[in-house]
Formats: sequence, C-alpha cells, structure tokens
Amino acid sequence: MKVFAAIFFFLCFTSLYAQRDSGSLEKYPVFPSCEEAVINAIENCFNITLLQFIRDNFKTPDIVSEENYKGSLTVFFEVDKEGMFNVLYVDAFYNQLKDETKRVFGLLPQVTPATYSGNPTYMQFTMPIAIPLNKTIVEGEGAQVTAVSEIKNETPAAIHTTTPVTIGTLQNPFEEFEAIKNLPYQNEEYKSNINIPLSHEMYTRFDPALNRVGQNNHTAQKPYIYSEVNRYYNLEEENQKLLKNKSSWFGRKLWNEHMVTIKGDEYWITIDPGVDLQAGKDFDAEIDTYNNTRLAYAQGGLGKNIGFFTAIYESQGRFAGYFNRFAESIRPDGGNPAIIPGRGIAKEFRDDSYDYPIATGHVSFTPSKYFNIQLGHGKQFIGDGYRSLFMSDNASPYPFFKLNTTFWKIKYTNTWMSLRDVRSAVTEDGSFRTKYMANHYLSYNVTKRLNIGLFESVIWQNDNDRGFDFNYINPVIFYRAIEFSTGSRGGNALIGLSAKYKLSDQINAYGQLIIDEFSSSDVLGGEGSFKNKTGYQLGVKYYNAFGVDNLYLQAEYNRVRPYTYSHNTVVLNYGHNNQSLAHTLGANFSEFLAIVRYRNHRIFADAKVVLAKRGFEYNTTEDSFFYGGDIYGTEDDRISDLGNELAQGNTTDFFHAEVEAGYIINPATNLKFYGSVIFRDFKPQQNTQEVFENQTTWVNFGIRTDLFNWYYDF
Repeated sequence: MKVFAAIFFFLCFTSLYAQRDSGSLEKYPVFPSCEEAVINAIENCFNITLLQFIRDNFKTPDIVSEENYKGSLTVFFEVDKEGMFNVLYVDAFYNQLKDETKRVFGLLPQVTPATYSGNPTYMQFTMPIAIPLNKTIVEGEGAQVTAVSEIKNETPAAIHTTTPVTIGTLQNPFEEFEAIKNLPYQNEEYKSNINIPLSHEMYTRFDPALNRVGQNNHTAQKPYIYSEVNRYYNLEEENQKLLKNKSSWFGRKLWNEHMVTIKGDEYWITIDPGVDLQAGKDFDAEIDTYNNTRLAYAQGGLGKNIGFFTAIYESQGRFAGYFNRFAESIRPDGGNPAIIPGRGIAKEFRDDSYDYPIATGHVSFTPSKYFNIQLGHGKQFIGDGYRSLFMSDNASPYPFFKLNTTFWKIKYTNTWMSLRDVRSAVTEDGSFRTKYMANHYLSYNVTKRLNIGLFESVIWQNDNDRGFDFNYINPVIFYRAIEFSTGSRGGNALIGLSAKYKLSDQINAYGQLIIDEFSSSDVLGGEGSFKNKTGYQLGVKYYNAFGVDNLYLQAEYNRVRPYTYSHNTVVLNYGHNNQSLAHTLGANFSEFLAIVRYRNHRIFADAKVVLAKRGFEYNTTEDSFFYGGDIYGTEDDRISDLGNELAQGNTTDFFHAEVEAGYIINPATNLKFYGSVIFRDFKPQQNTQEVFENQTTWVNFGIRTDLFNWYYDF
C-alpha cells in the first residue's frame, strides 16, 4: 500500500520549480501579511511566509534525533478556492513526520485564494522540507524555498511546465528499485527535439505563427521539430485551450491525455493506441469502401538531447475505384497485388481488399543549438506549398539519415536516403533494386521578409555492388551536380531554387523552380527539347482571411514539363516504390488548386479544388512511345527530341473536389472524427485500357489518429 501511495503521489504532484513566463493571468494565494506586497512580490512573499510558519510551528519528533536521521520529507498540498490549506499527501521516512506535517498545516490561517483570469481557483504545490529543520529553508537557499503550482480551473487554462525536484539521496544500492521516481508527465514532447507528425490539419494550426514578418526561422524543411515550433507557437498553451474539464481517468484519457505516460529523472515516454477506421461508398463504381488500421505509437526523450518516435500500423482496406486501380497499377514484382499510395506494399486480403502493414520512426539527437541529427524510417517534405516539386510526402516511407545545421540566418539540411525500385523490369535475382539519394537544401533569410532556398538532389544506383557510395557524404551543395554536368554518369542530379516573401503577417507568397537537366541551350532555346526538364510552382497563403480568426486560404499553381524526374538510366528516376518523390501527378502536367481551411476550438473543416491538364502515355500496340508523363518511363522511347509540349500524349482534363469536416476528439494524440466527400472527374482524349474516362463520388466517414497525410487528389 505504501508503494501504491508513493506511485500515486509522484504521478499527481507538480513540483516547486516552474517557468515564470506563463503566469500572466494567474495570481498566487495571498497571506494577510502579504496583502500590501506588489504583484511581482506576492509569490515570493507566499513562499517565505509559509516556510517561516512551518519553522516556527514544526516540532521535530523525538525519533528523528534518537536515530540521528538526516533526510527530507515532501508534502503535496493545495490551497482551495476558499483559501484553505489541504494536505493531499506526505512522503516521509517516519509516520511521526507525516503526522507532524499534517498538524502544522492544519494550523495555517485562511488566505486569499489563487486566481486565474480574475476568478478564484485551486492551486496545488509540492514542497520538500529538509530534516532536521534548519534555517536554510527560510532564507531560500537552493531548491527548497521555491513553490510553484499547478492551477486547476473550472475551464481549461495554462498549466505550468515544471522541473522535478530530487528528493533524498540514494543511500543503499539495494534500494535502487524503490528509489526510481515516477513523476507527472507535463507535455515534455512540446519542448523535445522529435518530429511533429506530418499532418496538413495539424500544421495549419501553427503555420500563421511561423510566418510572421521579422522572424528568423525556416519553414520549408519538414517535418518540423517540436522545440522549433514551440519558440513561435506555445504548443502547451494552445493545447490547454482545447482541454475538456474531465476528472475521471477514462474521461481524461479519452478527451485530453496520452494513454500511458512514464516520466522520471532525465527521461519521459508516452505510449498510445490508435486507429484509422473508415467506412464509405464509391457511388459511381458501386464499391463499399473501408479501412481498418490498428496502430500503436510511442515517443519519448532521454536526457535533454535525445528523442525518439515509433509507430506500427496493421491495416486492411478497400478504397474508391480509381484509388484501387492506381494502387494495382504500381504493384511490385513478386506477386503482391498493389502498393497503397503513401503507405507501402500490400498483399491480398479476402477477394477484393488489401493488407498493408507498415512501421515508421526516428531517433533525434541535438548535441547543440546548431545541430540536429536524425536516423529513421519515414518521409520528408521540402517547400512551403501544399505540393512540392523538390521532395514530397506522397510516396512510401524510406530509411533516411538527416543533418540539420542552423546558425545566423541559415538552415542547411542534408538528407541521405535508401530507396527501392520494385518493378519487374529491374528486379535482380528476385530482389528489388536499391538506389540512394542525397538531398541538400540551403535556406537563407535574406531580409525579415524574403527567404530563398537552394536545392540539390543526387540519385545513384547500387551498381557493381558498391552499396552506399561515401563519396556522396560530401555536404557541399552543388558539388555533385557540377560534377555530373561535366559528363559523369555516376548518377542523376537535380537542382532547384525556392523563394518565399512575407507581404504581411497575414499574407505570404512562395514558389519553386526545379531543373532536371543542365543544358541552358535546351532549357532556354524555346524548341521544346526533351532536355528542357523543368517545373515551377507559384502560390500564396492568406491567414485569418478577411479578419476571420483561423480562416486559412491558399492558392497554388504547379507546372512540370514532360520527361522531368525521369532518366535514360531506367533506375535513376526520381521515385520510390513506384511512386513519385516530388509532385503526386509525376510530370507533364499543369495544375491549379485552391484550399480553404477553418478551425474553431476542436472543430475543423477543409475544402479543396484541383484543376489539372495531364499528359499520359497511350501504351497501346499502335502507340507505345514515351510522352514524358510517367517518371518511370525511359527516355530512349521518347516521342521526339524537339517539339515537346506540356500535357502531350493522351491529354486528360482532371478535376478533383474534396470537402472534409471533423472534430478533434483528443488533441494529445490528434484523434479525430471526420466525414468527407470527394468528387472526381477524369476525361482523357482517348480511352485506353489503363487511362479511360471515369467519374467518382466517394463519401467517407472515419475516426483516425492523424499521424500522416492521405492523398486522394491524383
């Protein structure tokens, strides 16, 4: 029972240490003798008066001196809304010390209660007291004089982030297990160096705060790290605004908290179950759709510099007709029926569904304020738009190693990845082909409004069994690209330029330019050379549009010429697991999209419209030429050296409209309920076996732990 009580105590208490920057709306309890103190001195006056009272009234039990005991006790107490002191728990070596502590606190006078936003509220404290009692605790030396609370409000409010107090010293090695402290979890993830899961809805919440004029931050390299975002957007404070006033264990875990939290000295862990359950219908194809994902994920930190995140998914599903057809069209060699876009290889489940397990995760190490190092299996995104022409998150996860370097006005990101080509045409000895990629992205804040970025990507294959070529470790941007431009056949290099300009705190414009060949005469010659492999993006974001809080508008135009991202060496395309690593539509297209997002407390709603003109290959016996739309096509089969035009081949008009609305059930785990409607119209110039006219009306409802983005707009 003693062990259980100690565990309960450490799970519940808030220690005497805290940040001082989140208390602008709160006021400490006030002793009568402190009523004349200025507002900034009330906290200190409360502490000193309380400790003085304890010193004057505490009678040390005889057993303490008889056994020459030296140590400490810790009292967990609250000052309620009426200003009365209530002892909740005392942790002490002797029962006599516990009884004396309760007696002394029972003598304390009624005080003016704490307030939050002007209203009386509870305030809880933990206070270590040195035994035997001495003058130190009165004068405030060390940790023992500081008292900082956790406020309990009738409506959710900011709760302090605290640092645990070390209580006692381990005297006996046989007491090591008992000495392990289980401390209360206090949203340590918000100040950690682990990645924030890539979710458009989640990132929209803090995107306005990251794009204010005058800030020296960098927004293109994603996923973001919690501690980076927390500098500009108080994650804990915003989370508190969403909390429900729940006191039961089940209520707190369902609506507000992580399922399992573990915290001790210098470490913390959260563990959560999750789901992605969907049920819907494709009315045009008359398909009942569903997705049944069960997942578990854990995250944590070891010390101040190491963090980790891992998630395991087990999924079965059947989707709208066009989605299923695309998943099967990119199926891997070896008999598996499909690759689920953005997820991974699927095996057959029943007669008409897919089974697709997957695992992701990363370890993050921050040795100093200048460097962050990550090793993991996941996705990257480079850009400020909804789409990216450099690196997007629409493909399957892959192993990666990333180095972020931040100093002055610069953030430099180097990422090395191991990718796979799973087509039967390139499979060797029953094994998928491996290729590697090195990405360099240099972000520079030129002024308080203007940011420019330089991008380079180099892809090479595992030929001659050389494995990972350490020549590509060189982090100097454009070094390998220049080498390839002189005739090296060691790989495929792309370069890019990006820019963002903050017109105001509410409006910013952004763009990208990608170049997949380095022949200026072909790029600028105006003759439609197949070597003119370029693309560009232009976009604008409008935050709190028209004065409406949390209304977000975005418009974006993307245009990518034929043959971009493909290569004459069949393996060296810009893809992974038969999916594009850049834009979802591949190449040979132009696209305009408009997005509206709105959020009110836990309610969110999104609307998106995509208009595109796309060029597909015919892939018929009469016409098997490569028109530049499929990034996995080989340039040796191209239709022409010159005269290539945008959306050439089987020109297709593409329209996609999507509306989604939902409710965030638990902001800690980003569990949400939602409903969506998708209307899609696909009209090619000529119907073929693979590309044919079709329409889709897909209605879907679900409950989802939102840790990654689903893309249905292709």
